[in-house]
Amino acid sequence: MVNYKHLHYFWVVAKEGGIARASERLHLTPQTISGQLTSLENQLGVNLFSRVGRGLEITETGRFVLSYADEIFSLGGELEELIRQLPASLPKTLRVGVVDVVPKSIAHRILAPALTMAEPVRLVCQESGLNTLLAELSVHRLDLVLADRPIPSTVSTRGYSHKLGECGVSFFATAKIVKKLKNDFPQCLDGAPILLPSSGSYLRSSIDRWLDKNRLYPRIIAEFDDSALMKVFGQEDAGIFIAPSAIEAEVESQCNATCIGRVNEVKERFYAISVERKILHPVVVSIMETARESLFSNNKVTADT
Repeated sequence: MVNYKHLHYFWVVAKEGGIARASERLHLTPQTISGQLTSLENQLGVNLFSRVGRGLEITETGRFVLSYADEIFSLGGELEELIRQLPASLPKTLRVGVVDVVPKSIAHRILAPALTMAEPVRLVCQESGLNTLLAELSVHRLDLVLADRPIPSTVSTRGYSHKLGECGVSFFATAKIVKKLKNDFPQCLDGAPILLPSSGSYLRSSIDRWLDKNRLYPRIIAEFDDSALMKVFGQEDAGIFIAPSAIEAEVESQCNATCIGRVNEVKERFYAISVERKILHPVVVSIMETARESLFSNNKVTADT
């Protein structure tokens, strides 16, 4: 790699027209500068100057190197000027990965306190599957992952799952759908049109077990990875849909739907996954405490799991 201190000495000598003037500008002896130039030429394997009488003349190769040095040190000057113009304190950045099956309203409620802290925080959110986000977390491209389950035992990523809380699930329907239901909850689900999370998800497995246990066989209209998309279809009368009971009032208001029943036996669980056993990031500490104390206050969690 090029020694940039030596390159700087070469650049000054070329700009000043000789070693003597460069030594005055750099406050170094001519012998020091001459030695550094020789080291740079040996490193690059080329002659940057040729001697003409008692002076130096830049070679064609030297001119080529000088053009790059001009650009390098010009950018360095721009960087210094930019740094001087920056505010005294830059906002902390919190990079969060949100697993795509986590309801957007839940993620928003968990992360919103980060934007109301005394010191400014820049929030950067990325949504993807759990395995992808855990890979990003392992190389420190993320500070935190919000997930609906702890790190699976089959995943080799080193990390720690901090339980934020849990809640039951609520079933919602628009007025048009409600009019067609024949029985009270949960019997009204039997044969009714329903929207569910995709097969294979942790929540879907829990719902399927509960339906089988109660011998309920709804008519599955569609399955979704994205809970927000499920709500859109639900509010357009496609069928009964579900959401965490912790945001029941919010879902009723946003989707113009009514909660027709709750199932506490089926749990939605939420975790903050980090590379730290003990969370040190002050913003992360704040949002975790807020989630446990307000969003999941009826199911408080006092210890990391």
